[in-house]
Amino acid sequence: MGLTIGVLGLQGDFALHAQSLRKIGAETRIVRTPSELQACGGLVLPGGESTTFVNLLKKTGMFDAIRRFAKGHALMGTCAGLITMATNVVGRSMETLELIDLIVERNAYGRQVDSFVDKVTLSVFKDQPEFEGVFIRAPRIRELGRGTEAIGYYRDETVMARNRNVLVMTFHPELTEDTRVHEYFAEEMAGKHRISAE
Repeated sequence: MGLTIGVLGLQGDFALHAQSLRKIGAETRIVRTPSELQACGGLVLPGGESTTFVNLLKKTGMFDAIRRFAKGHALMGTCAGLITMATNVVGRSMETLELIDLIVERNAYGRQVDSFVDKVTLSVFKDQPEFEGVFIRAPRIRELGRGTEAIGYYRDETVMARNRNVLVMTFHPELTEDTRVHEYFAEEMAGKHRISAE
């Protein structure tokens, strides 16, 4: 593939994202500092606890580094990674990276005990759109802004969205054996966005 995908390793299930990327033949790197980010052609922000996530990004210098990185590279965020990149978080005044124009609500399905697994429909996979959605203290995408497109649904709700260079989802694809979401990010976004930015 000739492209190194970084996985932010400050908290959350980053090892499973790296494992999914390796399964599709992508070079991966766990990233914890701005200097480690420089060698990457794309970046995955995993799940975790969003307030802690933002605090760690600030403390390590990664907050500003990721904002700069996003000007020429693709990013993917799951769960807390999505919240961290959204422009607006319902009921919270937390600072975010503001990399994708949407409104998100934290823990919108309930607490840990309300986590569930169900089928979602991902329109980018035209031949086989059904995907196993693992929702753990999942956020809800409440509203899409300018330039943000819905590409995945659970019933009538948007659960996956993208803009030019950012892919986000409310579920956890790294907790399944299905690697198509990671493949889509690596090939259709990280690879192509790098080419268009050069």
